[in-house]
Amino acid sequence: MAAQYLTPEQDDKLRQWERWNRNYFIFAFLALTIILVFSSQLGLSSGESWGPLGVLIAALITPIIVLQLKLACPACGHKIGWQAKLMAPDQCKTCGTFLRSRD
Repeated sequence: MAAQYLTPEQDDKLRQWERWNRNYFIFAFLALTIILVFSSQLGLSSGESWGPLGVLIAALITPIIVLQLKLACPACGHKIGWQAKLMAPDQCKTCGTFLRSRD
């Protein structure tokens, strides 16, 4: 059986997901760090209650989960987001396609 690779169009789509995922993760990490360091000065936490701080953290983390759920193998359509971290996995576990173009 010959190894299967993505078409250039499928590869571009996957690389676009990786860019969005990586860039959002960096943004969320920096934003969370700033928010947590300065939460008391910003009036977001009252010591015992998460209040607006909890909502803000959830709002920053939710898109990361959505991005992971959105990623599917371009060849077979199987959801592979949880196999990924910041980058797509090397190969789809379902269809065996290498998740890069041959070029």
